[in-house]
Amino acid sequence: MAKILIVDDEPNIREVVGLYLQRESHTVVEAADGEEALELYRRHRPDLVILDLILPKLDGLEVCRRIQAECRVPLIMLTAKGEEEDRVLGLKAGADDYVVKPFRPRELVARVAALLRRVNEA
Repeated sequence: MAKILIVDDEPNIREVVGLYLQRESHTVVEAADGEEALELYRRHRPDLVILDLILPKLDGLEVCRRIQAECRVPLIMLTAKGEEEDRVLGLKAGADDYVVKPFRPRELVARVAALLRRVNEA
């Protein structure tokens, strides 16, 4: 299955999302801040990134821009910032999907599967 980078400063979010993805046989790599996210992205070259916007050291929008500038990768924003402007900024920065917290883990996993399916069919 896919290698997925989860970037969130909240350990419980990383844990829950990671468990649900691992149940679907995905490999999970976790980062707690923006700088670590870029380092792990470069080291592991994940198939998909799940990224929070509100991060220490480097915010999620900048992480998204830098990742997408290096190599286009499927990316889902998972964040508490749910205003229309936040969604638009996230999608313009390179996100393929935008999920607002609180969220349903099963729905997030379904979105991951759908995005991976679309990428693999292209």
